[in-house]
Amino acid sequence: MQLISKEVELKYGKKILFNEKLNNYSWFNLGGPSEVFFKPHNIEDIIFFLKTVKPKKITIIGAGSNTLIRDGGIKGITIKLSSNFSYVNLISENIIEAGAATLDKKIADFATENSLTGLEFLSCIPGSIGGAIRMNSGCYGEDISQILHSIKVIDILGNEKNILASDIKFYYRDTNLDQDLIITSILLQGKVHSKEKIKNKQKNLIEKKKNSQPSQIKTGGSTFKNKKNKKAWELIMESNCQNLYVGNARISEKHCNFFVNDGKATAKELEDLINKVKEIVYQKTKINLELEIKIIGNKN
Repeated sequence: MQLISKEVELKYGKKILFNEKLNNYSWFNLGGPSEVFFKPHNIEDIIFFLKTVKPKKITIIGAGSNTLIRDGGIKGITIKLSSNFSYVNLISENIIEAGAATLDKKIADFATENSLTGLEFLSCIPGSIGGAIRMNSGCYGEDISQILHSIKVIDILGNEKNILASDIKFYYRDTNLDQDLIITSILLQGKVHSKEKIKNKQKNLIEKKKNSQPSQIKTGGSTFKNKKNKKAWELIMESNCQNLYVGNARISEKHCNFFVNDGKATAKELEDLINKVKEIVYQKTKINLELEIKIIGNKN
């Protein structure tokens, strides 16, 4: 069955791609093709597309910083917002508006320049703000739930909605937001503070991250969620899993909760390594590690 009509294909031109390689859209640099890849340039693009195509399910990808896409790729429709959804504005003394595709670091820098504290931790969160909200990203004792005011979304039927932060349930690295909601923009709330103190806090957090986490490698950030009384990396170390590898998938020497594509790994090797570590940790500690990264797509 054809997913996209000729009318839609002609209207969108190069905004719609078929069998697009998804390895270019993941920090692991892995993943098979997308059956249909749609890159809307504005809200009107999204609404017309959803109302015309009427998909039953969609897959939304952001910056790909915490996503492992399987080798079989993604069936159906994959949507990735274009760079037009990357922008930041100050709309009142302490409220920032940002497009969902805006990188977290860019928002943190903007907040600093506008003397707003509370957003410094975003400097250490890889990826875009849309994904950060969906998974309630955070670090060093702070997370998105503490600074979110509201979000604008489009549902799978093409309806625009505004959702207040108070109407979202936030969990540790998760929310109750519907997977088919496309977040288009967000409002974040900071507190007016001394720019010098904000700069120092931001600098210290970045330094802390630099000293403890790997960079410039093909990884997806923290693989497993921390448990209440134990960090995931501690459980991995205690179970002697830190030197495990499967094919060209390995564990970072700098931080053992970061799994790495050594350059020639497959998504299957990464997933097999993740499952291997999870199994050994459970055998040794009786603690079940939960994924923080998202694994999407089809196995070969």
